[in-house]
Formats: sequence, structure tokens, C-alpha cells
Amino acid sequence: MPGRGRSSFTKRQKEHTRQQKQRDKAERRIQRKTEEPSGTSSDSSDLDLSELQKHAAEQAALFQMGADDGDISSIPRERSPEKTEP
Repeated sequence: MPGRGRSSFTKRQKEHTRQQKQRDKAERRIQRKTEEPSGTSSDSSDLDLSELQKHAAEQAALFQMGADDGDISSIPRERSPEKTEP
């Protein structure tokens, strides 16, 4: 019986890497479960929230959102071709 071909070798290699990835993934999952999440402190979440609000206010000011929303007359509109009756 002749030796295995190249395709069999690559299949085995792919299967081995797939299994290794699964093991690594399971190991990371277990590690995450055992470690305490570092992002659960209320001080850091309050800080993140205030930073996000500050950033949102800066962006709104940059694009002038909320100022003159009622005045839409300054918005250019497409002109539709006028119909002429024969």
C-alpha cells in the first residue's frame, strides 16, 4: 500500500489546527470565567459615561445639531421638471 498523498496530510494538518484553536478558545473562555471582570467598578463606568457624554456634546456642537432644526427653508431642494401640457 503506497504512502498517503499530500491531500491526506493537509487534511490532517487542518484538523489539527482546528482542534488546537478549539482548545485555545476553551482555555480563554475558562480563564475569563475565573478572572474577575476589571470593568465592573462603578467609578470607571461613571468616568466612561461622562467621557461619552462630553464627546457627544462636542460632536453635536461641531455639526450644530439641534440649532435651527425648525428652519428647513435653508435646505436646498431638487427642482423637478415642470410639466407642460400639449
